[in-house]
Amino acid sequence: MNADIGASRVSGTVRAPPSKSYTHRAILAAGYGDGTTRIERPLVSADTRATARAVAAFGGRVEGLADDSERVEIEGFGRPHTPGDVVDCANSGTTMRLVTATAALAEGLTVLTGDGSLRSRPHGPLLAAIEGLGGRAESTRANGQAPLVIGGPVDGGRVSMPGDVSSQFVTALLMAGARSEDGIEIDLETELKSAPYVDITRELLADFGVETEVKESGFAVGGGQAYDADGQYRVPGDFSSMSYLLAAGALAADGELSVEGARPSAQGDSAIVGILERMGADIAWNREDGTISIARTGLQGIEIDVGDTPDLLPTLAVLGAAATGETRLVNAEHVRYKETDRVSAMADELEAMGASVTEREDSLTIHGDRSSLRGARIDGWGDHRIVMALAVAGLIAEGTTTIVGAEHVDVSFPGFFDVLDEAGADVSLD
Repeated sequence: MNADIGASRVSGTVRAPPSKSYTHRAILAAGYGDGTTRIERPLVSADTRATARAVAAFGGRVEGLADDSERVEIEGFGRPHTPGDVVDCANSGTTMRLVTATAALAEGLTVLTGDGSLRSRPHGPLLAAIEGLGGRAESTRANGQAPLVIGGPVDGGRVSMPGDVSSQFVTALLMAGARSEDGIEIDLETELKSAPYVDITRELLADFGVETEVKESGFAVGGGQAYDADGQYRVPGDFSSMSYLLAAGALAADGELSVEGARPSAQGDSAIVGILERMGADIAWNREDGTISIARTGLQGIEIDVGDTPDLLPTLAVLGAAATGETRLVNAEHVRYKETDRVSAMADELEAMGASVTEREDSLTIHGDRSSLRGARIDGWGDHRIVMALAVAGLIAEGTTTIVGAEHVDVSFPGFFDVLDEAGADVSLD
């Protein structure tokens, strides 16, 4: 599917989708439970369906995960059973990493795979950690990438691992460790990147009655704990997805755009509000009622460290193309190991639209004063965040911008183009 975006203005009130990060974790946490948990307002997307399928494969039961679901009921598997078939995680790296640790709790062997993009992403440190805990963890191609073969059961223990590849490795071990016999202690050998995502995990685990601990060298979770959210868990709004709506308001609002669903949580990507303030945006966040209002204004380029907020890089690159001066996105090497190499993707596609950028291994600089966006036929790289960021760029580009592969927004924000259309954007899909 292609999306055509014409230069246009947006206004009114829109609502952010539920958080993908919290929905993944809530579905799996409910799976680790012994009873039935009702998850209110989950994000129903291709990625979260992958996690739900995995929960079912390990012996749980999932009901109600339809496109318009306001709630889903999950009967937990408690301790995971060995799946009767290969577990297909599709394009969801979060699913594969989280359930790799789940598989290490099961007796027998679990085979995990995914699509071509997912089979190119690194899992080596997590595999090494599982082996260090006494489990079997192999890449079938011996390159740290899926397909993976995982065998258990592991009882727990203490492991060391790097923190600068993916925070999802830590999340996976914390969630599984609570259901192990002895618990798991994780020593980090390097600085933890994307640390707020572990904060999300710990916040959600606490809501499910699971205690975790921050140690001097990393994290720990005690074994033998029960997952219990008193039967119900409500998913907060997603700040990663909200960033595209806020960027649209900052660049193309006719008057004011209000974004609902912005209640405070542990999400690191809520940093988008402070970043926009630093760039000079006219933005106000009512934390009590969860509404952010933003108006179009001139933006100033700044330096932004994306070490803890990798998913914001595509949005920030577009903001930089419209700002005066330079916008430097630094500490960005790990952003290359997402669904695609998002640093190169944004550099290539913004250049195709007329932006001036400088790409380095660990940074992306956008020269706003030398950038003038124009419509072009551009590639979404099969990546939901690239597609949505480029759609925002299309709102302020001269002429029409055609994004190839627009259907990939279904991964995290299935109604994205409908929301833009309702806000007044010139959008057509074919």
